[in-house]
Amino acid sequence: MSRNPAHDFVAQLCPHCGLCCNGVLFADVKLQGGDDAGRLTGLGLPIKKKTGRPAFPQPCACFDGRLCRIYANRPKQCRAFECGLLKRVQAGELDAETALRKIAAARQLAERVRELLRRLGDRSETLALTRRYARVMRAPVDLAGPEGLVSGRGELMLAVNDMMNALRRDFLK
Repeated sequence: MSRNPAHDFVAQLCPHCGLCCNGVLFADVKLQGGDDAGRLTGLGLPIKKKTGRPAFPQPCACFDGRLCRIYANRPKQCRAFECGLLKRVQAGELDAETALRKIAAARQLAERVRELLRRLGDRSETLALTRRYARVMRAPVDLAGPEGLVSGRGELMLAVNDMMNALRRDFLK
C-alpha cells in the first residue's frame, strides 16, 4: 500500500487547526453543483438559502473542534479548499513544525478576538467571528456608559487587524 504524502500533511496539520471550519476563516460555505442539500441536511448541516446558492453557516455544525464528523461526505467546497499553509507544506516550501507553530499563533489570535468579543457582551459562539465583530462594531457607543467600552472596541479592532493579517499571510494565499 503506497502512502500519500499530501494526505499525511492533512492528517498532521488539519486536526490542530480547524480555522476553515470554526468560523474564523469563513462566515458561510456555499454549496456547489452536485452537492445534495437534502443529504447534507440529513448529515447535520443546516443548509440555508437566502440569495444565490444554498449555504451553511460557520462554525460548521459538523466540526467537533478537531475533526469533521462527515469528512467522507463533506460538500465539494470543503473537499476543494486547501489553505495556503497546507499548500506551502505540501510544496516543500515550509516544514510541518513551522506550520504547526503558525497554526497555534493564529488560533491564539482568534481566541484573543473571542475573548474581547465576550468582554464586550457578545457571547454568540455559534456565529462566525466576522459576523460577531460586525455586530459589536455596529452597536452605538454610549460615551457615558461603562468605562472601558470604547477602549475595548479599540482593542478589538487591533486584535481583529492582527488576526486578519496573519490569516491573509498564512492561510488565505
